[in-house]
Amino acid sequence: MGMKKQEWSQEEYLQNKKAYEAQGIQTLLIDTVNAPIEGAETVLYNPYELQAYPEGSVFVFYCDTGKSTMERLKEYQQRFPDKLCISLRGGRGYWRRAYTL
Repeated sequence: MGMKKQEWSQEEYLQNKKAYEAQGIQTLLIDTVNAPIEGAETVLYNPYELQAYPEGSVFVFYCDTGKSTMERLKEYQQRFPDKLCISLRGGRGYWRRAYTL
């Protein structure tokens, strides 16, 4: 598949979450700014709790703009080497509540 993308748009997140979960892989939207996204299921960033998720889980980190999670992606990947770590493009600022697949 070549290099995995490091950043997903909301649309990619929704599509990939569906595809991964069909294979039994958990896909989580991780809140790094303590600001939930209305209408989306989010998990507050807590390294200790996140560590407990099964190997292969997908963590999609978001902030307000997508900039800091993208900058910290390497750090997340090192902290969770057995998970797929992605940054949400545009962060919660770009999230469209009414948008569904």
